[in-house]
Amino acid sequence: MSFRLAAYAVCVEDGQRVLLAHHVPPEGESVWTLPGGGVEPLEDPFDAVIREVAEETGYEAVVERLLGVDSRVIPAAEARRGVPHQNVGVFYEVRITGGRPRPEPNGETAESVWTPIPDVARLRRSSLVDVGLALALTRPATGHVPPVRTGRLIQH
Repeated sequence: MSFRLAAYAVCVEDGQRVLLAHHVPPEGESVWTLPGGGVEPLEDPFDAVIREVAEETGYEAVVERLLGVDSRVIPAAEARRGVPHQNVGVFYEVRITGGRPRPEPNGETAESVWTPIPDVARLRRSSLVDVGLALALTRPATGHVPPVRTGRLIQH
């Protein structure tokens, strides 16, 4: 079993559009996802999300609030490495304060795009996008939303 702690940025402007990152791995298919990624050893997730936004998008951001935490186990048959994988994602509402959009230097994010929320449903995307939007738009008191089913356009 593998484990990953990650921090994700949910940047929604005026309830109309969301900032998405186009993740293009060296192997496999590209997907749209939220800016964010793995928390480094001894790093606070709060600091990790700001770092990840800067690395992946070129934007500077500040955390507005914690939205929630999502824990999911990906079965071995669906996991990239063929072993069960648990991902614990900490989702933050963030606000962009500066910077300019650009591809991730030496990374897997090819571009970052402000996407109208109704258009998200047509994109091949990570299930993290759906979790983040559900947290941002419904703001559940528990910080938890039901699991997002994968398949068709929604991937792990």
